[in-house]
Amino acid sequence: MIYRIKNRIEKELHVFIDKIDGLYGLSGASPLLFRSIRGFFLRKGKRIRPILFLIGYLGFKGRQTKNLYTSALSIELLHDFLLIHDDIIDKSPLRRGRPSLHEVFNAYLKKKGKAKFNGADLAIVAGDVMYAAAIHAFLSIKEDARRKEKALRKLIEAAIRTGAGEFIELLAGLKDIKEINKNDIYKIYDYKTACYTFSTPLSAGAILAGAKEPRIKKLSDFGICVGRAFQINDDILDMFGEEKQTGKSTLTDLKESKKTLLIWYAYNNSSQKDKAFIRKAFSKKKTGRSDLLKIRGIIEESGALDYTRKETSRLIKTAEGLLLSSGMLPEYIQALSGYYKNLLCL
Repeated sequence: MIYRIKNRIEKELHVFIDKIDGLYGLSGASPLLFRSIRGFFLRKGKRIRPILFLIGYLGFKGRQTKNLYTSALSIELLHDFLLIHDDIIDKSPLRRGRPSLHEVFNAYLKKKGKAKFNGADLAIVAGDVMYAAAIHAFLSIKEDARRKEKALRKLIEAAIRTGAGEFIELLAGLKDIKEINKNDIYKIYDYKTACYTFSTPLSAGAILAGAKEPRIKKLSDFGICVGRAFQINDDILDMFGEEKQTGKSTLTDLKESKKTLLIWYAYNNSSQKDKAFIRKAFSKKKTGRSDLLKIRGIIEESGALDYTRKETSRLIKTAEGLLLSSGMLPEYIQALSGYYKNLLCL
């Protein structure tokens, strides 16, 4: 089921971007803008969000409605918009195994001589266009107008929460690690990842399908639990993975002094000497690779890896209970259960 849904999403992406060009004349306004957006849209990705949107809808409705798949693309386009801005903030050179969009524009500008702006400036504008395209995609679905408005508000809420999550995470980077607690970290995880990656796609789909509020709430809470577990796994990959595996730069979280569950646990379960080293490294304007590697070693020695894996198991147990009692059609409960466990490599 998931394989069929993903294949259909990929086809719809190609159709949608050309449709947007036809409606708004992007390629005529700027071939560079259209080419860059199209190329970023069509990069290989997991398509987690539109898949979950569709499961949320079909799991209660049991059948398709007109333009359902086009509407599902809205969550993917919102994701692309956020990725572009996130890469600029993190100064990440890679995204999905290829240059991030601001680096694509930087390469273009190098051929044009001096400019009073850079690739990041152009990428921000391109991201804004993608956000508008996301709203257009969402509104395509033929459904009850009241449910459509309610689901759109959920999508907007996700965009607001994700922006707020990015904001508070940046400010958390200014705080001393000793001032950060576990709840602070989970708040960032919920706002930045769990809400728009898992909870919102599922609940927006369910809202459009006409699911009752208690069922929507269980599906939303399920998404938060899975989203937290997913972010913990992503932190582990950022720390210990390889660029070929992740499709983006590694050790980015440490470079940006991000307060993850891994670093929080390591700091609170290390020697005074190691604590002092972590604080000193995080206080530097630019942390060198040797410092980053040493912190990674401290994380390994502290038992943080085992702790975060146990935390993931706890979250998954809670999530599974919520899913089983969500009231979704059995075949979609089974498909969703298998899908999220595959994402988490369980």
